[in-house]
Amino acid sequence: TPDFRGDLAALEIVLSRRPSVFNHNVETVPRLYDTVRLGADYRRSLSILEGARGRQSLWVKSGIMVGLGETMDELKQLFGDLASVGVSLLTIGQYLAPSAEHLPVVRYLHPDEFDQLRDFAVQAGIATVFSGPLVRSSYLADNMIALTQS
Repeated sequence: TPDFRGDLAALEIVLSRRPSVFNHNVETVPRLYDTVRLGADYRRSLSILEGARGRQSLWVKSGIMVGLGETMDELKQLFGDLASVGVSLLTIGQYLAPSAEHLPVVRYLHPDEFDQLRDFAVQAGIATVFSGPLVRSSYLADNMIALTQS
């Protein structure tokens, strides 16, 4: 879902349909929002995720891309922020520029670094994290839910 420009009434319309999973991808760390997510606001994204928290039988999910110039400390802070607003499912994948007109990749992370990011996110309090170079937001979504329920 989008961030609804912070409109919690719009969020309520979506939640009234009783989805099993509510997803809003924050995509990147706050410092890069103005470059990566034009028109978006990190705090507004967090408020939308928090607004979905606490609903019966609802998993709150988000996703990020890495390789855009973020630091490990920024990612750890992001994981803590996501956990604090009730995110229990997270995907972490490598940013890949779709064309030459898009933002360039600053760095390709080694697969071991994705394991480390997963561990940091779990330590921050996110229950289930899929992290890898080719992970995308809907990556093995049905497995993610099954793992969280076990």
